[in-house]
Order: sequence, then C-alpha cells, then structure tokens
Amino acid sequence: MDHTKLTKQQTLVLDALLRANEPASAYELLERLRDEGFRAPPQIYRALDKLIGHGLVHKLDSLNAFVACAHPHEHEHGQAIFAICDHCGSVEEFSDRTVERGLKGCSTEHAFKMAKTTIEMHGTCKNCLSTQR
Repeated sequence: MDHTKLTKQQTLVLDALLRANEPASAYELLERLRDEGFRAPPQIYRALDKLIGHGLVHKLDSLNAFVACAHPHEHEHGQAIFAICDHCGSVEEFSDRTVERGLKGCSTEHAFKMAKTTIEMHGTCKNCLSTQR
C-alpha cells in the first residue's frame, strides 16, 4: 500500500502505532492524537478500519488493542500469528507455513472456506524469560 494514498488521519494513526512500543487501544490513540485534531473515538475507529482493510494494522482481539503490521508488503499470506508477552506487553508478529498448511487442511476437511487467520499466543517473551532466571 502506498502511504501517499492514506488520508491525513489514517497517516497520523498509523504513525502513532509505528512509534508505540506496545499495542494501543483506540482510546489510547485518541489521547496521543488530541493535539493533532482528533476529538472523538469514531475518528480513530474509522482510520483504524481503513488501515486494517489496507493490511497496515492488526487488531489484537484478546487485548482489544491495535498494532502496526510488521509485514505490510507480505499480506498475501492471509495469516498472522502474534506472540504476546504477558509480562512486558511486547508483541511479535510472524507467519508459519506449517501452521498455515495445517489450518488449510483442517478447513478443507470440514468443508469451510478460510479467508484469513489470526492466532494470538500469550506467554513470556525471551527477554522476560532471561530476566526471570
């Protein structure tokens, strides 16, 4: 997606997510962007919906928060896996061909046409594990 095709509000929301060190809720984004003219949650939600549609942002349902896509140019894979650290809040995004093949096989076996998959794993990241030892 060419970032020049984004509206000013979409660009501001995306930039705020790219600068964030952790997932952000819509209300956290609203607070961060008040000085940029954002006044109400619907402004944030509209921008987020468009950014999600463009494959630039993901919603983490278990956290009710949003993150910028780590691989915006690779969205033909239709799969995103998130490793969410319950200690420090870090989020790592990746995809895995073996998991994708397994899910496609399961989908086919159950006569279900899968459009996309988002997996959220909660646990402890390697940095937190190393400090717990």
